[in-house]
Amino acid sequence: MKVIKKSGPTFNREDAHGGSGGRKLLLDDREIENVQGMTYGYLPGGSEFALHLHEDMNEVMYVLKGSGTVRDEDGTYDYQPGDLFIFPAGIEHEITNPTDEEHEYIFVRVYNS
Repeated sequence: MKVIKKSGPTFNREDAHGGSGGRKLLLDDREIENVQGMTYGYLPGGSEFALHLHEDMNEVMYVLKGSGTVRDEDGTYDYQPGDLFIFPAGIEHEITNPTDEEHEYIFVRVYNS
């Protein structure tokens, strides 16, 4: 089999961003060239992924569940399921869940070459 198959039970949930949320690592570092990782992220109600940046990688966020906000130095932007955000390398950003429900996302981080 040349195709790689990974199944749900192999994806363990772990803390993310110092425990402010959680994630399941879907793609590991360098499984695909230039991809640092792909995670299924969770952000509990009333929590945030505090202002941070990824120095040497771009990050893509696809919203699966929940409505909240993303903030960068230029402003604050609402998100809802189906929205996609691209965070270029070195750009500070924050993701906030103002609701009581846990939000879910897919994150893909790609090395900036």
